[in-house]
Amino acid sequence: MEINILTDQEAATLREVVAASSHILILGHKSPDGDAIGACLAWQQYLISLGKQPRIIVPDAYPDFLQWLPCSETILRYDKHPDEVKKLFSEADLVFCLDFNVSSRVEELQPLLDDFKGHKIMIDHHLDPQLADASLVISRPEASSTCELIFRVVWQLGAFDAMPRKFAVADYCGMMTDTGGFTYNSSDPAIYFIISQLLTKGIDKDKIYRNVFNNYSTWAIRLRGYLLSRKLNYVDDLHACFYSVSRDEMKRYHFTKGDLEGLVNEPLRIKGTKLSISLRQDTEKENLVYCSLRSVDDFPANKVAEDFFHGGGHLNAAGGKLFCSIDEAEKIARKAINAYSDLLK
Repeated sequence: MEINILTDQEAATLREVVAASSHILILGHKSPDGDAIGACLAWQQYLISLGKQPRIIVPDAYPDFLQWLPCSETILRYDKHPDEVKKLFSEADLVFCLDFNVSSRVEELQPLLDDFKGHKIMIDHHLDPQLADASLVISRPEASSTCELIFRVVWQLGAFDAMPRKFAVADYCGMMTDTGGFTYNSSDPAIYFIISQLLTKGIDKDKIYRNVFNNYSTWAIRLRGYLLSRKLNYVDDLHACFYSVSRDEMKRYHFTKGDLEGLVNEPLRIKGTKLSISLRQDTEKENLVYCSLRSVDDFPANKVAEDFFHGGGHLNAAGGKLFCSIDEAEKIARKAINAYSDLLK
């Protein structure tokens, strides 16, 4: 079973750039998810093993259900500490870009990243990587997650034996969350070899699952139930559905970041469903709607996201944004479903 993913030249470049760097930053994308946070924390442990002192930076908040992860307190949010982040960028000589394929995914941080004159290295599993002036791009869209790639790189560089338990916890968490508990995009046998190796570090995978998926407030459960009961729009003959949640509804149910994580997958439990679309209004901006799409088999959720939601992503998991009211977003969702009726029937 092949675990190594780097060419000899890529491995050599990675080693050389890291060895020559004194001030290293690890950067995750806007609204970081489990894979982004897990990858950043796991990679931090690898760099620490080399005697480095990397800093992790993300643009904004990440869900409560990830804040138990070991060393998550070291993560620096740009929206909370912009001056400190700018200072770190001015001093850094290497930035690792993890779990995003274009600089626009870090949004408010994009100018700092685009103008950065030091080395940039990307490790990611999204399609069409684009990072200007990158010293190295490790892009494997076929991978289940960026955390899978982090493991493979650390393994290939011969560093896994030296990794602490906290590396394994973060890495497993990222793989688990990006595959919905290994229920999709996780048929490669190598994934289960990786899991077996992470388990040798003494992690409790069942507890990790509970910490992530069984960590909701009563308000969050009520909100999820309300949306599935009252807001789910199902197009029976096209095996597709969408639901929307407004700012007022989120306020009514005391919404906090992460409360609706994974809910877009739930309608796929309905027999025959091929596409599920979530529309969530921004908590502050009235004409900004976040869109998540999930699909099964060979239905291209990423293509729908590109065509109708200014986004993209993986075949069965994609996202985007709409700059309109929540009512208009619902109309666009219906239009998208009808446009793909031939593939949905």
